[in-house]
Amino acid sequence: MKAKKLLKKKTFKIASQLPDIKSTERTQLAQQCLIKGQKSLGKDGSGATKSELTALCQAKIAFVEHLLELCANYRVKAFASIVDRDAKRPEGKGFLRKDYAFLFERFYYFLEDQRGEPQGLVAFDELDKSQCHLLLDQMTHYFRETAKGRMRSSLVIPEPFFVHSHLTTAVQIADIVAYITAWGVRLPGMKREKRTELDGLAEQICTLRYKTSRENRGSEHAIWSFVLLNDLRTKRQKMK
Repeated sequence: MKAKKLLKKKTFKIASQLPDIKSTERTQLAQQCLIKGQKSLGKDGSGATKSELTALCQAKIAFVEHLLELCANYRVKAFASIVDRDAKRPEGKGFLRKDYAFLFERFYYFLEDQRGEPQGLVAFDELDKSQCHLLLDQMTHYFRETAKGRMRSSLVIPEPFFVHSHLTTAVQIADIVAYITAWGVRLPGMKREKRTELDGLAEQICTLRYKTSRENRGSEHAIWSFVLLNDLRTKRQKMK
């Protein structure tokens, strides 16, 4: 259930080559396409027909739409640190990167707003072991050695879980949310060209954002669960 396979440009191009196919018929045609293989009908009679290929691509998009509807119905909230690909990166690997810190901050605010005594779990798609150890060390330093990290560890369990994405539904959903956010969601300050065919899905993603407010210097400020970062360096690193 990888977004780059479900939602690539070719999927939308093929899906639009015929009018919308009714759900029952679409399911049957998509199944035939999967049985035959996702190749166009050849001169030898092998491969999928135009209707079957179209049905499969329409089904892929409908699947993602329904998935995001389910997320909204079950009050799932999405959080994102959006970093421009040309953003300047900090030197060294000893400290937790700013995008992670902002992500944990937003997650902490969400938990703080909930009733009872919630505990937030952090799950990562499993990386190379050396990268996993590096991230663990950075998170340990953040949650133990910094004032904000120690405060947030009261609600966010500081030790993450590393899971196989193909076995963990929540990580697969996060992959889809991240893909649509990167290619389709455009917040103020985001200047990269977007894929307009993702507009409908991007709107669904935006409804999953969490909004809260916190007091700062005597006034209330709105805080969204999506944050845009154009520079990952700390103030001290920028001054060097």
